[in-house]
Amino acid sequence: MKKAILKLKDGKEFKGIAFGAPISLNCSEVVFNTGTPGYEEILTDPSYSGQIVVLTTPMVGNYGITVVDGESSGVKSTALIIKKLYGGKVMDGRLSLDEYLRKEGIPALEGVDTRALTIHLRENGSQNGILFYEEDRREAEEKLKNYPEITQIDLIDQVTVKENTYNPSLGEGRVDPPENPDKHFVLVDYGLKKSIIENFYKRNIAVTLMKATTKADEVLSLKPDCLFLSNGPGDPSLLTDAVALAKGCIGKIPVEGICLGHQIITLALGGKTRKMKFGHHGSNQPVKDMDTGKVFVTAQNHGFMSDEESLPDDVRIWMRNANDNTVEGLYDEKKRVYSVQFHPEAAPGPEDALWIFDYFKERAN
Repeated sequence: MKKAILKLKDGKEFKGIAFGAPISLNCSEVVFNTGTPGYEEILTDPSYSGQIVVLTTPMVGNYGITVVDGESSGVKSTALIIKKLYGGKVMDGRLSLDEYLRKEGIPALEGVDTRALTIHLRENGSQNGILFYEEDRREAEEKLKNYPEITQIDLIDQVTVKENTYNPSLGEGRVDPPENPDKHFVLVDYGLKKSIIENFYKRNIAVTLMKATTKADEVLSLKPDCLFLSNGPGDPSLLTDAVALAKGCIGKIPVEGICLGHQIITLALGGKTRKMKFGHHGSNQPVKDMDTGKVFVTAQNHGFMSDEESLPDDVRIWMRNANDNTVEGLYDEKKRVYSVQFHPEAAPGPEDALWIFDYFKERAN
């Protein structure tokens, strides 16, 4: 194992020991995740594309890796930063975290003071960073200096499907598509997690998975019961085609969304989005249903949010974050639009919000 460094855009440095794949001087935005289990689901969540993930839990890797638990075809985050790597044996049939990251070509650091790093990001905001070995310092610092902000990068091409598919297989060990579905949703893929599709399958909903470049007339020609806009990485204000798609379908069929999909719906309804200081990343975020007064715990992963002051008067705020009062859900009954900022499928995280999928199904045609 070789010593290496994480350097942030503001000049702050954190030292550690490299593991996983060799460091290749890739810049990304650095964010922290406060979840305890679920490192495989976090690493394979396409919403983390273009980001270096810091895990706040003290030890990582205890139960190894099994590809069945992955949320996509492989690791999507740029790199991983942890306090301590578990070095013992894992169950038969599983890879160690180190082996998995080497296989996936993803570098990582252990031995980092992740508490100090997390506090720094909370106080100064998520920002670009780069991993490097000391001998590569000059080249790394030049790359970091010139690397664009996440608000300037369209990351969707990296994560969307290449071909439209009806009822795609999720792979061995996952739920199969329904044989006699009673609803049909069009899911537009901006970085969709497998667990979201799985939850639709569990509710006897057939899906047509479509590319991020899909147009409204393509969706409407299929006469689906609902258009669903998925989670995904990056700044929603860059996704003009996605906003046009939502605008073209709103008022004609039900339109629903999760995470980035919620932000796209915000823009399509005439609102605005804005970048958060350090976002919500973790599996312990309390959310209040403003209609019922109930509070439940959710999994979240987003660095952008709906700007409440910009929302039209006829758009109802459905959910709020109980920590900071930010908007976590919207609806417009007349236009049949419903969205949530958090991840009701969890994976990883609490299952308090699984009922959202039943709610989505009930409000589809």
